[in-house]
Amino acid sequence: MIASRDVVVIGGSAGAIESLSALVSHLPAELDAAIFVTIHTLPDADGLLPKILSRHGALGAAVAVEGEPILRGRVYVAPPDLHLLVEPGRVMLSGGPKENGHRPAIDALFCSAARSYQDRVIGVVLSGALDDGSVGLRVIRQHGGSAIVQDPAEALFPQMPRNAIEIGHPQHVASVADIARLIVTHTRIACPECQGVLRGSAAG
Repeated sequence: MIASRDVVVIGGSAGAIESLSALVSHLPAELDAAIFVTIHTLPDADGLLPKILSRHGALGAAVAVEGEPILRGRVYVAPPDLHLLVEPGRVMLSGGPKENGHRPAIDALFCSAARSYQDRVIGVVLSGALDDGSVGLRVIRQHGGSAIVQDPAEALFPQMPRNAIEIGHPQHVASVADIARLIVTHTRIACPECQGVLRGSAAG
């Protein structure tokens, strides 16, 4: 039996790097899930986020590469000016149109994960402005996944979490430390043979 949740998608904007750095610092190196991160960045951003996350946490983080396999215990970060998408068993990148005024967009990541992994997905919205990620969070819930939003009172920029609460109707609104605990609780795996490469859900 596989874990009910082994794909974690995280999105944020202004103030989210601070929240995300704190979040990964609470996650164990043996986390039985793959993590995908979309943070709004400028097209010419320097791409330092993976180094920041690797420095703060025990999980290895890297900029996502087109077509690479999805492995547990990895953090895949959206590159500047490309949407990060999740397909069954592999990572995809897209230079398609901006969504909600952004590329990479949080909704693009969340919706692709929900379609590919259904009820195995945990969606997390962190600090930010406007409402990217709110619809994607709702789609994750509609596919049976779990939705978590950073407590707006803790977020440096509370508008994105507030919109995600109003539109996405998450099961949990929590501090960063509690979000980490929820992720660990939901991603435990019952059998050793489930470790390694993630396969897609049977339903598309």
